[in-house]
Amino acid sequence: EERRDELSRALADPDIANDRDRYRKLSQSYAEVEPIVRLYAEYRDLDTELAGSQEILEQADDPELRAMAAAEVRRLQAAGEPLEQRLKIALLPSDPNDARNVVLEIRAGAGGDEATLFANELFRMYSRFAEAHGWKIDVTHASESSVGGFKEVIALVEGQRVYSRLKFESGVHRVQRVPETEAQGRVHTSAVTVAVLPEADDVEIKIDEGKELRIDTFCSSGPGGQSVNTTQSAVRITHLPTALVVQCQDEKSWHKNKARALQVLRSRLYDRMLAEQNEAIARERRAMVRSGDRSEKIRTYNFPQDRLTDHRLGLTMHNLPAIMSGEIEPLLDALSAHDQAERLRHEVEV
Repeated sequence: EERRDELSRALADPDIANDRDRYRKLSQSYAEVEPIVRLYAEYRDLDTELAGSQEILEQADDPELRAMAAAEVRRLQAAGEPLEQRLKIALLPSDPNDARNVVLEIRAGAGGDEATLFANELFRMYSRFAEAHGWKIDVTHASESSVGGFKEVIALVEGQRVYSRLKFESGVHRVQRVPETEAQGRVHTSAVTVAVLPEADDVEIKIDEGKELRIDTFCSSGPGGQSVNTTQSAVRITHLPTALVVQCQDEKSWHKNKARALQVLRSRLYDRMLAEQNEAIARERRAMVRSGDRSEKIRTYNFPQDRLTDHRLGLTMHNLPAIMSGEIEPLLDALSAHDQAERLRHEVEV
């Protein structure tokens, strides 16, 4: 409550209102604190009401009044348990990356052309989900297959708390279905890798462009090597200390392609930094819901049975056409709730 009031006063300060970056950060902090304060006020009011009903139950001589008080105590206790659980979850330390935009990377794995087609479908699924939430999605790099799928597609997703919603999507997504080219109707299994990287700020990842980067330019090209742009506008950046390579050719301007490529590179370096920091913790306590393990099979999409299975939760859902059209909110809610429950259990154990 004190922090909420402090932030409220700061936001009303004209000097801070004129500092756009500081005002944005304070507004973000206020938006995180205010729901907890409201939840606590609700919890406190219920606790006060419960104490009053218990006092009547203990002191009243009238049997009818005692019965009414007992019923009220039972009702308030039943309402208080889930409210207390919600408050405990709200008080868990928040992921500092939750409010960030993300770099979404989707790559076809085992399965040949079928894997590239499914990579395309996954990208469309996330794109439609993003559009439904008013997020902006910009493709920074795409490598198409000969059948109209994606060998690789990288996009920047910008909006309200994007990372908090998509962070559990990292991992291997497996698809089981009969490919259109399969004459005998046999079910094939293919795999696609999804990586969700929190976008890094310039101040967090310092890069010495003169010493750490090799920047190559080339002509943009489309599927099958067809020339799209005859100018040297496409950019390939190699980060020499880590050998990470990023390229961008979506923009017509060399400067814009370079800026986009640097944006993706910083996010990859930031993700690597986070992975190194969390490695020791991950060895000691691996929650069932992982956000950074790219090698793990996290989900299977079985089209013949119209079934999606998330292996981390043991959760099964149906209606794949709706899911592939971007209706993944219930799935993301389940993953988030499970993560909260695991973190709460760990806090209690500690």
